[in-house]
Amino acid sequence: MTTATVSPNSAVRTLAANDTAALFSERLAVAGRPLSAVTGAEIQAPLIQGGHVRYANLDYGASAPALSVVSAYLNEILPFYASVHRGAGYASQISTSVYENARNIVRDFVGGRPGDSVIFTRNTTDSLNLLAGCLPSADGRPTGEVLYLDIEHHANLLPWQGVPHRSVVAADTVDGTIEALGAELEQGGISLLAVTGASNVTGEILPIRALAALAHQHGARIVVDAAQLAPHRRINISADDVDYLAFSGHKLYAPFGAGVLVGRSDWLDAGTPHLAGGGAVREARLDGVSWATGPARHEGGSPNVLGAATLARATQVIASLDQDRWHAHESAIRSFLVEGLQKIEGVTVHQIFKDTDPDTDTIGVVNFSVEGYDAGLVAAYLSAEHGVGLRDGRFCAHPLLKRLGLPSGSLRASFGVGSRLEDAQRLLAGIEELRRTGLGWDYVVDSGRWVPANDTRKYPDWAPNTPGTAGAAPCIDD
Repeated sequence: MTTATVSPNSAVRTLAANDTAALFSERLAVAGRPLSAVTGAEIQAPLIQGGHVRYANLDYGASAPALSVVSAYLNEILPFYASVHRGAGYASQISTSVYENARNIVRDFVGGRPGDSVIFTRNTTDSLNLLAGCLPSADGRPTGEVLYLDIEHHANLLPWQGVPHRSVVAADTVDGTIEALGAELEQGGISLLAVTGASNVTGEILPIRALAALAHQHGARIVVDAAQLAPHRRINISADDVDYLAFSGHKLYAPFGAGVLVGRSDWLDAGTPHLAGGGAVREARLDGVSWATGPARHEGGSPNVLGAATLARATQVIASLDQDRWHAHESAIRSFLVEGLQKIEGVTVHQIFKDTDPDTDTIGVVNFSVEGYDAGLVAAYLSAEHGVGLRDGRFCAHPLLKRLGLPSGSLRASFGVGSRLEDAQRLLAGIEELRRTGLGWDYVVDSGRWVPANDTRKYPDWAPNTPGTAGAAPCIDD
């Protein structure tokens, strides 16, 4: 085990109490309450020093809590859960209707074209891997390359490394990055441009419509990884002329981890079936098969009916939000947190592009680091001593973390419609206390993660009480 040995500098300047109060009061009317109710919003987290506090969930970017409306919907449809498509029974007919109607709801949510396929998958990663198997080819060989940036999440990076590809290093401005992509597209031979809608690391938004126009100008299509964008901004792939879009239910306030790929059907109908199995075929023989077209081609096996249904219901709730109130709520929390962090000496807020407008070009994600402290230690401290949950590490975006000068990782606070200003205030108070007085407990590294030493807190009776290994991170090597 490794023991924390950081000696804090008690002389560092922290955010004055009157500064915090001023920042807080300015935004309280807009973001003092959640915009929409979520399940588990009032759970109590045990503190290492004793007592409990309402859990401040600032890890929405990993998996968002389920909307309360979605949880109620799940309870409503769960008694009718059954296998779909080939059952004559009452419950099976209802489940089939719910599952297939979910496609129409999701298509409407993203402004899909009438002929677009809506394929349910396990998650965004699964969706992009599916598309990688559907790239145009001739005589079994791809007819073009995939172009992507170095700032991508691994979901939009690794699937393309198994096919002909090129990568571009993003410039330090959005405009410069567009120019770099344009220069590479001008070289020819690109069939697909793969970009993120919003960075999972910094929350910065890329101009999808401009990138789509650029790709089409050079004869390429575009796929957008919208895992982070969809929970924070309305998307219209028809208006933006986006060819393919992927996102996940677990980030969009729905349980069960269903994902979806929406887009033009020609590549998908001609591509390699993603899962060879029942339901994906027209006719199976002992020595061959005739594959189905449409979504069935890629949805072999029994589908995640409840995952698709709750994903669709979540999109309806998000679509019903007043966009001005939605964006104002998120912007108030983000600006409060960013301004507060920037006022604490030794804390750095990170971003990719110099020309990002924090008011219009960001979602509810803030990335930062604390001088003198390992990110994992700060996260463990915030959880154990303040009941604040956030993410630390390299966020499945290793190339980006290296270019930001953070090869060992940083911290990410992420929030959404169920968040309240107090969550960000609790985080700031924890960082201020850390810089002022240091750690209030001893911490050790166990199974690759920082954890409190001699932790006697208990999990609920139904959960394994193994805090030392529950958060072990797999990506610890360079």
